[in-house]
Order: sequence, then structure tokens, then C-alpha cells
Amino acid sequence: MRKVGVIGAGLTLFRRRMLETPQELAYIAASRALDEAGLELKDIDCVVIGSAPDAFDGVHMKGEYLAKAGGEKKMVSRVYVGGATGVMTAISAWYHVASGLCEKVLAIAEEKMSPARPHPQSVFKYIWDPITEKPLNPNLIWIFAMEMHRYMAKYGIRKEEIALVSVKNKRNAMNNPYAQLPGNITVDDVLKSEVLVWPVQLLDVSPTSDGAAAMVVATEDVVRRYTDTPVWIEGVGWTLDNTSWPGRELAYPRYLENAARMAYKMAKIERPYKEIDVVEPYDPFDYKELHHLEGLMIAKKGEAPTLLKEGVFDIDGDIPSSPSGGLLGVGNPIAAAGLMKTISIYWQLKGIAGKMQVKKPVHTGVAQAWGDLMQASTVIVMRN
Repeated sequence: MRKVGVIGAGLTLFRRRMLETPQELAYIAASRALDEAGLELKDIDCVVIGSAPDAFDGVHMKGEYLAKAGGEKKMVSRVYVGGATGVMTAISAWYHVASGLCEKVLAIAEEKMSPARPHPQSVFKYIWDPITEKPLNPNLIWIFAMEMHRYMAKYGIRKEEIALVSVKNKRNAMNNPYAQLPGNITVDDVLKSEVLVWPVQLLDVSPTSDGAAAMVVATEDVVRRYTDTPVWIEGVGWTLDNTSWPGRELAYPRYLENAARMAYKMAKIERPYKEIDVVEPYDPFDYKELHHLEGLMIAKKGEAPTLLKEGVFDIDGDIPSSPSGGLLGVGNPIAAAGLMKTISIYWQLKGIAGKMQVKKPVHTGVAQAWGDLMQASTVIVMRN
């Protein structure tokens, strides 16, 4: 396989009810990524588009629809694995280059959730098994409440400990110019916020968002021609667990451990808690950041809350986690959110993260996303 690196990235603001169309959001992010790379659209060989359910944007065949952002008359493909799509978009761009098919790939992820009526949650009513689940009329927050409750019960974790993730990520987001919900909040604010489905409360959850992200991925020759500070994609992993979630152990994300082991093997990482300098775990809910830090094997099962309390995951800690502010602080336009996490690691390793830059030297970073009915996971390892 060919060595693959990243040479440019761009984001739009993450906000609710953005006035731009989905195509315009994708174009803005793509233009910014090309500008950072020092390339023009005519230099790009292939385009990979990532987007979650078509119903959010209200159009079918969304890959073709979004291709107006740069894909016309080029080789275009769309990837979709639910919430794991954003990191999968970067992984797909990687294998377009690693395989020898393309030299320069533009990866774009977009989501415009605001138009969904009466609420974006309504889009998910079609994901359930029609025989065993649909008659119960479930929604996703029910399911995540069960998972959060199981995680707390299995390891004796208190709500106060989980709320520290929201406090940390919203504080980190104050350094992020693209962020939707930055803020200095307290554990008490989280515990007093509206109960949605116990134990999930309003400030445990990321917001509804619109936004786009884009990244330029290229061969080693191209990367060395355009930058003196290369960042390489050194490991990728993606797996599906059993879609029958009621039969799984919800206290531990096995789907993620499997994907992480694939990526670590490729990147020759044997002790992730010692070898990873900065991490962007997927955090649509605050408990999921802790859950995913354990699935990534950066913390032992049930021990992530203790490390969080000790400051290990702070921006000046031993392993900064979500220095971007994560989905809780930056926003959660689903596919774009995962690519935003990948871009955050790229900017950290390149040393251009501005006020988001972590306080210690970083050489190895990991981004991760998760989706579908809690069974899809994608992991990417990058180094400078």
C-alpha cells in the first residue's frame, strides 16, 4: 500500500438553522480545505462524500446532490455508516490513495439536520426492526439512556462523574471558532438541566446542528511537495457489531475495541495508553466519551471517570481528550462531526490548532466515531 498523508482541511461554522443550503455548506468547507492545501479543484482526482440519512437534507441520492461541491466530472463515491460516517469518509479517502487508484482525494462530510420536522429524532423512527422493536415505538434517547444506566450500574459510576465530560468539552469549545455551544458550565448545571429520559439530561447531550467539513488526502510524493510538516494516516479500522442490541453487553463498546485493534495493528501501537498523545473520541453524549476512551483501551474498563477526575484528559493533561470541544461543545451535524474530529487531530499534529492546541508535544493522535444502532465504529490513527 502507498503511504498517505493529509495536506489541508476546512470547516464551516457548526450552528442550528444555517441559512446556507447543504450544497453551499459542502462547497465552503471544500474551498477552505483546498486553500489550506494550496490546491485547486482541478487538481483533485477523486471525491468522497459522507452524509448520514437522506431525510435530514430532504433529498434522495444525497451523494450526487452534494457532488456539486466539487465532484462533477470526477470519480465520486458516498459512504454512509450512520454516526460513524465522518471518520469513515476520511478512511475511504485513505484507501482511494493507498490502493493506487487516486493521487489527491477531496473528502467532504455534510449534514443539515435543522429542516427535519417535527424534530431530527423523527428521522430515526425508520431504523428499528419492524417485528421485534417497532411495535414498542422506541427512540434513540431511550436506547442511550439504557446504555448509560447499564454503564453506571456495572462500574458504580455517579452522574456527577459523567457530567465532568460536558464541563470539560464545553470549556474546550470556548477556544474553537467554529463551536456552537461553548461555555463555562458546572456539574451542578448539568445535574439541574431538564431530564429527557433518566439518566439522560439536556446538558448530557450534543445539540442539533448544521455544518460541513472537508479534508484533502494525498500520496507521499504530493504531501512532501506541498508541505514541510506532513501528517500521515498510519492506521485505520472499522467494524460492525451485532445489530441485535438487546443481546449485547451495553456497559462496554466491543464494536470499538475491534475497530481500534485493527487500526492499532496497522499503526504498530501496542500500548495505546502510553503511545497516544491526543484523542478525539466520539461524544454525542457525555457518558459516550468515557465509554469510548475505554473501548479505545486508553482507560481500563470502568476507570475512565477516575482518570477524568484526575485531569488526565484535560487540555493540559497527559492524554488530552476532545481538545476541539467535541460534539458536546462544537455541535453534532452527524457526518461532519466525525470528520471534524479527524481534522482536529490533523491540526493538532501539524501544530496549527491555534487556541485549541494542546499544551504538550504531540506525535500520535486518534479520532473515532460511532453510529447506527450502537454497533458501527470507525477509528483513524495519524502521526507527524
